[in-house]
Amino acid sequence: MQKIIPCLWFDNEAEEAAEFYTSIFPNSKIKHIEKYVVDTPSNKPIGSVMTVTFELNGKEFMALNGGDFFKPNPSISFHIKCKTIEEVDSYYEKLSQNGKVLMELNEYPFSKRYAWVEDKFGISWQIICTEKDVNQKIVPAFLFTQDLCGKAREAIEHYTKVFPESKIDIILEYGKNEFNEKEDNIMYSEFTLVNEEFIAMDSGAGHKFKFSEGISLMISCKDQEEVDYFYEKLSAVPESEVCGWLKDKFGVSWQVIPEDYGNFMSSLSDEGKKKAMSALLEMKRINLQELKRAVSD
Repeated sequence: MQKIIPCLWFDNEAEEAAEFYTSIFPNSKIKHIEKYVVDTPSNKPIGSVMTVTFELNGKEFMALNGGDFFKPNPSISFHIKCKTIEEVDSYYEKLSQNGKVLMELNEYPFSKRYAWVEDKFGISWQIICTEKDVNQKIVPAFLFTQDLCGKAREAIEHYTKVFPESKIDIILEYGKNEFNEKEDNIMYSEFTLVNEEFIAMDSGAGHKFKFSEGISLMISCKDQEEVDYFYEKLSAVPESEVCGWLKDKFGVSWQVIPEDYGNFMSSLSDEGKKKAMSALLEMKRINLQELKRAVSD
């Protein structure tokens, strides 16, 4: 089971975006659609799509219709690892259509074919031709910008201590006067959290974005003890603790979810879902036993 699941925040486009992405990537499918059953701060109509769970090349994602409070930005992007130039070009053509090009499709010192694009829904993709063996096709990538530039190393060390089965795989530093970046900051790194690959980089290039709820990472927890563990280790902004969400000391947003939560909600009647969602909206961290009691009352 995938432990860490990227969650993409949209206003109303979750279902459309999921259909778009699953049409582009092989071995992809829409798994589950959940609808709003009670009024929430998002002010979405009852019966409209709330979340869409989907797979891209076997990697699970969630899309959330949460209103116009947050928007995705390139502080978290997704590397697509390709084996041929033709494959890079194909993804580039499909994902850049009606979007933005952040780095032109070209040959670079680090790859014979690479591009960085923002698609029409605001999700950023780094499409790269690599000669390395590809174990994970799509890899989340953190970009530490503004006052967080220089924090990538600290974050990597922190995350690999918090998550089990984790390690630092590669760290490449900026050299003296290289790209006008501070020497010893992280130019590129790869690390593993619970057997899933991640990338992190520092950038002092004057970006106007930083981490936000626009893209969060969901942690699937086996029990309440594990939910509490991740809250204690990661949460650094108490006021951001709401409905299972938290924000860490780097500004990255996480959702800490009991792994049985989805099955529990799917098993409920419409009336049961209303009771559970009403109880959930009153919680900071999710307590599945309390949700079950709320439904049985």
